[in-house]
Amino acid sequence: MAVKKKEEGLPVEKAAFPLLDTIDSPGDLKLLSVDELELLAAEIRRSIIETVSLNGGHLASSLGVVELTLALYYTFDMEKDLIVWDVGHQSYAHKLLTGRHDRFSSLRRKGGLSGYPRRSESPYDAFGTGHSSTSISAALGMAVARDLTASQPHSTQTGFPSALTASPRVVALIGDGAMTGGMAIEALSHAGQLKRNLLVVLNDNEMSIAHNVGALAASFSRMITTRPYKRAKEDVSSVVKRMIGPRLSQTVHRLEESIKGFITAGGLFQEFGFNYVGPADGHDLPNLVGMFSNIREMQGPILFHCATIKGKGFSDAEKDPQKYHGVKPSMIWNVDTEGEARPPEPKAPKAVPQTFTDVFAQTLVEAARDNPAVVGITAAMPSGTGLNRFQEAYPDRFFDVGICEQHAVTFAAGLAAQGLRPVCAIYSTFLQRGYDQIIHDVCLQNLPVVFAVDRSGLVGEDSPTHLGMFDLSFLRAVPNMTVLAPRDDLDLRAMLEWALRQPGPVAIRYPRADATTVGANNHSPQRHPPHGEILRPGTDAAFLAVGPCVGTCIRAAEWLEGEGFSVGVADARCVKPLDEALLDGLAARPLLTVEENTLLGGFGSAVMEYFERKEMLSEIRLRRIGLPDLFCDHARREEQLTECGLDAQGIAGATLDFLARHI
Repeated sequence: MAVKKKEEGLPVEKAAFPLLDTIDSPGDLKLLSVDELELLAAEIRRSIIETVSLNGGHLASSLGVVELTLALYYTFDMEKDLIVWDVGHQSYAHKLLTGRHDRFSSLRRKGGLSGYPRRSESPYDAFGTGHSSTSISAALGMAVARDLTASQPHSTQTGFPSALTASPRVVALIGDGAMTGGMAIEALSHAGQLKRNLLVVLNDNEMSIAHNVGALAASFSRMITTRPYKRAKEDVSSVVKRMIGPRLSQTVHRLEESIKGFITAGGLFQEFGFNYVGPADGHDLPNLVGMFSNIREMQGPILFHCATIKGKGFSDAEKDPQKYHGVKPSMIWNVDTEGEARPPEPKAPKAVPQTFTDVFAQTLVEAARDNPAVVGITAAMPSGTGLNRFQEAYPDRFFDVGICEQHAVTFAAGLAAQGLRPVCAIYSTFLQRGYDQIIHDVCLQNLPVVFAVDRSGLVGEDSPTHLGMFDLSFLRAVPNMTVLAPRDDLDLRAMLEWALRQPGPVAIRYPRADATTVGANNHSPQRHPPHGEILRPGTDAAFLAVGPCVGTCIRAAEWLEGEGFSVGVADARCVKPLDEALLDGLAARPLLTVEENTLLGGFGSAVMEYFERKEMLSEIRLRRIGLPDLFCDHARREEQLTECGLDAQGIAGATLDFLARHI
């Protein structure tokens, strides 16, 4: 059955799902044969491709774990067993098998299903995830809670038997990319020490988003490509047993394990105290079902290692899984009855607005051309941050440290301590993981590290786990840190060039948005990053904004002019330190600060604190506009801005209400 894009306004012909339509819960899988599971896998892939092509989402990662998900849910008892998905961007098959097939078309849309596991969405979502390397810690906590509270009565809150009283198996499903994160290694060490019944499934596809880096990832790859691995493991065991008989002493058992560990890379996990099983073909359903059936009977911490192909079933995604990791909604594919997808015929390219990420990447490459001390650092996000362009131009000065944000920050500090000019490009939501290192290793020593804080503010269809709404608050709290927020492409260029000349740390935060120049007729030809700028005069009130909110305020001011109000617009540009001369010049009029950051401790709070220090709070008329103290749900970025009152209409409405009380 083909899925084709129809003429605008006409419906899309949907594929039939005879098996998938019968699955209302994981328990329904047990009514199927293993052969029928193979047919169901093809239907799941078609459903994922159909929905992602319309809504966007994580394609390659979800296609790669279809058989693995089916085998897990076919073997385990999902009415009591608990499965924690690391990151969670590969959980689309999980959603389809847990009573959400009829709502799957709402994936990532406002009011629809989240693109990640979410406890409030389904009782089968055992733990909400969105950041990597967290699953083993969470699953271990669940396993310990299970053991400590085994005597508690059944819960009636969800209709399920209490997960803590039904002796569930607890499973953490983690990719090899996430396994490179330090938190995952810490959790492995603790789990091996506690010796609880816990299964860790390592999904090894040699990818996170980009290709994995580091010695641990290389170890997994060598393990998968070594043909003699499984035979050697079996031969060592059988030889030892033949030599001394079935009654192995503890000493000989330890000898056997050490020999197996010497031959195989599984020894790494054995050293952590795990019983290592694998590697296995993650797309061989009959074998997976058999292995999981055996594993369910085993005790203690177990690591099951399987190899999968990211993008399985979609040839283009298999060839280029990085390109098809996250897909935009406009990519409509044809899907045949075998589940194979083919991209549509190419069309004439449309003009694509230049994003802040594009401007950052281009400017950094240009800066590095003139300054050999400039180096680029990312934590497993070279394409997302734009540093892949820097990597192409200066491979010897590019460092992808893997999913290790804490290490990325301190590594940058070490480079800066020896005279280099490191630029650390990390999404706002992930930079939170390196906060201690920002304070202790960079700012305390006042080292010249530049932080390119991408995806700040609202992030659209991604889960609330990815919101970048806190960085102005947590960065401006740290001594020695300068915090800048560009309103457009010209600002970002000037700020990055300026930051690379400073003697201390500088953070430049920008959103996932178009960087088109704002107020082209109202800005000076030269940008001065530490200083603000008045873009529009006004006598009744003034907006003092940062980042792209400046452009929105200009549109709001233009609308208010039609209502008879003269409202000025100023770009603060620098959140820390504030441009005090600019603030003093605006203090006489009603003042509205506007930011795409939580109001708690953000830019507006900084302005209020400034006037408090000057003992002017009783004299000024101030209103702060920003993100409320809640996690904004997934939707299109434009919808989120409207919902939070940060579109032009919302800002204008708040201004009318404010002016009604002050003029």
